[in-house]
Amino acid sequence: MSETTAPLPAAASAGAESLTAGRRRARIALRGLEVLLALFYGIASALPKLIAHPSAAEGFDKLGWGHTGMYAIGVLELAGAIALLVPVLRSVAAISLGALMVGAFIVTIVAMDGENAATPLIMLVPLGLIAWARRDSLKDLLRLVRRTA
Repeated sequence: MSETTAPLPAAASAGAESLTAGRRRARIALRGLEVLLALFYGIASALPKLIAHPSAAEGFDKLGWGHTGMYAIGVLELAGAIALLVPVLRSVAAISLGALMVGAFIVTIVAMDGENAATPLIMLVPLGLIAWARRDSLKDLLRLVRRTA
């Protein structure tokens, strides 16, 4: 029997199976993180802005952005939450929400005296992980856009 057709030793086969199982667990964990972040951005972050809850309106009034700014940020967060659930848009959504969090951090430091400034920074970590892990979806999105153009 030649080397190219020789069966794999049992140890190599077991290692390949554990690698596959590990990748599967990582994909499931990543998908769970995407769903969790989508729920956070859609319900806990965007919804109070979109229904003009007093807790959200107060901060935007203090900034001088009023209801228009509040609704705009709420729509962006909701769009990002939905896009996190669409396979071809996951990486773009994570990058966009990350940019929104950088803006939130800057506004928090400059206009709100740093109150709750850690929250946007903390959110950058899982968003960065998703953007990096799903970077191949950017290629798929580019192919899709080029095909339709």
